[in-house]
Amino acid sequence: MKSNVGGIDRGLRIVLGIVLIALAATGTVGWWGWLGVVPLLTGLVSFCPLYPLLGLSTCPVKSKQP
Repeated sequence: MKSNVGGIDRGLRIVLGIVLIALAATGTVGWWGWLGVVPLLTGLVSFCPLYPLLGLSTCPVKSKQP
């Protein structure tokens, strides 16, 4: 599994996931807050299964040196 989630994208996913889970755990939002597990996990593993289907990647391209 090749990483396709870059630094800023990864950080935002982790923060969003934690916030949604916290809101769901405190009862501030409904059950859908537990969907924060998805961005949290994709941020932690640096891979989004939807990105390859859409042809996207936010990882910087690493140049090969001769």
